[in-house]
Amino acid sequence: MEERKIIIADPTALGLFGLAMVTLVASSSKLGWTSGTSLVIPWAIFLGAGAQLVASLADAKKNNAFGATAFGAYAFFWFAVGMSWMIQGGVFGSKLAESADGKQLAVAFVGYLIFTLYMTIASTSTTKVLFAIFVLIDFLFIGLALTGFGIAPEFSHKLAGWSELGISLLSFYGSAGAILNHHFNRVIVPLGKPLNIITKG
Repeated sequence: MEERKIIIADPTALGLFGLAMVTLVASSSKLGWTSGTSLVIPWAIFLGAGAQLVASLADAKKNNAFGATAFGAYAFFWFAVGMSWMIQGGVFGSKLAESADGKQLAVAFVGYLIFTLYMTIASTSTTKVLFAIFVLIDFLFIGLALTGFGIAPEFSHKLAGWSELGISLLSFYGSAGAILNHHFNRVIVPLGKPLNIITKG
């Protein structure tokens, strides 16, 4: 029986583009350039969640556990955040909105900070750009968690906003590198060699 090999395209460019778009729009609200979250929600659902989920599933088929886990976890993060904003906005009724406790979101952000810390360690075996993105995501979750708990809210809110903007810019750069370098089969956009702090066995 003839065996057929299915080739799966590298989904990194799509996943990073989704991350770049949602963090760009979300950071504009945190930094006071825009207001509210109503029109951030579609970008959270379709780009932050949808695009990264597609990338996660593709990486899973490529047996890339790191990419599948990273894109998948952050996809579901944006699904949850989008729904949280809808709850706070009264989409599911005023009773649910009034009973919302923002500290529960802060607890969730702490959980994602823990996840991102060990993913940051794993990212040292990828590119310097991807490692820098994870470091900024660490700072984003620190800022979000502190804001949620009401600790130094003005500073922590700005920390989250500027970290998120940095994530967006680096993700655009990483997405461009992933697609252009592959498309032209040579380095057009340097992404930096792995740090390899921990060598693989």
